[in-house]
Amino acid sequence: MNEMLNKSIVLVLNRHWQAIDSKTPMESFSMMAAGNATALDIHTGGDMRPVTWDDWLKLEVRAGDNSIGTVHGQVRVPSVLVLARFDKVPKRRPKFCAKAIWERDGGTCQYTGRKLRPHEGNIDHIIPVSRGGPSNWENCVLADRKINSRKGNKLPEEAGLKLLRRPVAPREIPVTQLIKNHYRVRDWEMFLSGATGVFEV
Repeated sequence: MNEMLNKSIVLVLNRHWQAIDSKTPMESFSMMAAGNATALDIHTGGDMRPVTWDDWLKLEVRAGDNSIGTVHGQVRVPSVLVLARFDKVPKRRPKFCAKAIWERDGGTCQYTGRKLRPHEGNIDHIIPVSRGGPSNWENCVLADRKINSRKGNKLPEEAGLKLLRRPVAPREIPVTQLIKNHYRVRDWEMFLSGATGVFEV
């Protein structure tokens, strides 16, 4: 099976044309066939029009288009869908991970205030895991590797360290800011302009 079927290469817009998600081609075809979305037929220069499932099946596959083979021949994979009824922009907190902690802490050691290069920092559990500390937003901070190594399985005060600020979970933000164009789909850019979030939905 074509590996493209499992890649989220289709941007999903709400009915006000605001980006809210990304889907795989198969998910997109299902949404179109059920009448829950139309696909945008986008041309060079930015001209576009919404197209229903039945009409989409009749479109030619152009040079450079992604397509999937079916019993009826090749079908073009849309790059952008517009939902028929949904009009909200959901909010979501960035996914908890090392990359997100680097973002939240601005690439700065939370004990020394020093700006770190990627190889100079890692994630410190304020209350060490060995002492029951959880892996969550409130217990993890970015730290200089040397500082973290010195701290070991101690609490900050036991290691003579003091946090610059108490860590908290990032606020929820519109999902549009969390969508990342991993596959560099050109048609997405006009809908994601201004959305510079680095997190994945």
